Amino acid sequence: MPKKAKPAGAGKEEGPAPCKQLKMEAAGGPWTLNFSSPSGLFESLIAPIKTETFFKEFWEQKPLLIQREDPALATYYQSLFKLSDLRSLCSRGMDYGRDVNVCRCVNGKKKVLNKDGKVHFLQLRKDFDQKRATIQFHQPQRFKDELWRIQEKLECYFGSLVGSNVYITPAGSQGLPPHYDDVEVFILQLEGEKHWRLYPPTRPLAREYSVEAEDRIGRPAHEFTLKPGGLLYFPRGTIHQADTPPGLAHSTHVTISTYQNNSWGDFLLDTISGLVFDTAKEDMEFRAGIPRQLLLQVETTAAATRRLCGFLRKLANRLEGTNALLSADMKKDFVMNRLPPYYVGDGAELSTPGGQLPRLDSVVRLQFKDHVVLTVGPDQSRSDETQEKMVYVYHSLKNRREIHMMGNEETECHGLRFPLSHVDALKQIWNSSAISVKDLKLPTDEEKESLVLSLWTECLIQVV
Repeated sequence: MPKKAKPAGAGKEEGPAPCKQLKMEAAGGPWTLNFSSPSGLFESLIAPIKTETFFKEFWEQKPLLIQREDPALATYYQSLFKLSDLRSLCSRGMDYGRDVNVCRCVNGKKKVLNKDGKVHFLQLRKDFDQKRATIQFHQPQRFKDELWRIQEKLECYFGSLVGSNVYITPAGSQGLPPHYDDVEVFILQLEGEKHWRLYPPTRPLAREYSVEAEDRIGRPAHEFTLKPGGLLYFPRGTIHQADTPPGLAHSTHVTISTYQNNSWGDFLLDTISGLVFDTAKEDMEFRAGIPRQLLLQVETTAAATRRLCGFLRKLANRLEGTNALLSADMKKDFVMNRLPPYYVGDGAELSTPGGQLPRLDSVVRLQFKDHVVLTVGPDQSRSDETQEKMVYVYHSLKNRREIHMMGNEETECHGLRFPLSHVDALKQIWNSSAISVKDLKLPTDEEKESLVLSLWTECLIQVV
């Protein structure tokens, strides 16, 4: 059985105001990651903490530290990324800035030591050894298969993009000044040890990255050393800094991050525009012009504010009475930019339909369900006011792993579109473990066959 978390301040006191010790000792084992399902992976990642406990007590609330004394798990973590991997990665053509940053924290400031152009391993190692610089490798899941495997499952679990960065810091050095991030952070210690200091957030659940001056943040709320096989979680907005203890080997950790711009506020912004557009088509009040010179006012008039409040109440009433598919841009952005399903080999099952061709008498089931989203939106092929709504099926089966989370890289949208009349039949396929084609809610057999054939061609369904 796992030991209970040590109470705050249970460690040895050093000075009049010791910081809290945030710690969970994971006894037993061996600990292995479970890739049988997205939920299985997450459960094994945070073991021995139960998932229900994690989301009730820690998620978006407070940090969690799990130290594991398990040599097998430490060896597995080391295989995810290690300092010696940089030689082969540099030979593949890495660029400073895009793929690798070299930096060091000097007097509370981040000093960037990047060169121009391509990264050469010998120069990288020289800066690491002689300048005590930290090497930050961006999005290693593009090249490291096991990180791809982990992050792809986590994207399925969270329904949000999951990125990563590796930080390799020599002994007695620190790469970044105190700062907070706009993402939920899971840190896996891969090599060596890392000394962490966490501070209460000045902006809980922050929506931006920000560096904080050390003289403003006071004493750390938590201070500890993360060891190989250990896991650290903290919410966005948590101020933190980390260094490699002197006299020891270098430290390597991977920061796995998620939930950037994935708040209720973001979802509201995504859904409200479509709701206003639909309501304005039916309600003439929404199409009436605003008062003359309203845009020239320094402050919005009381009458205009009352009118806006009335419109918002109407939108809320409309929203409560619908079960329509909400969100368009967030769903599409997620599925366009996420990792493709993990595979071993050439991945032919993601690009070439296999198995029996679906017919009217076939029974079919959805495959790669965690990689497909269904949404309703205006016909993007038309720009006039009579735009008809269409059903869009977007998927990530053909996404390019090598540009995952690289921001400025051009991504492509993969999927299908159907008339709105197909939405109920598509929901049947989505909500059934298997369904007969002839039972689909479409008026003609031809439409039923055409629908499943289109999905089969995209490798989204199979005949069972």
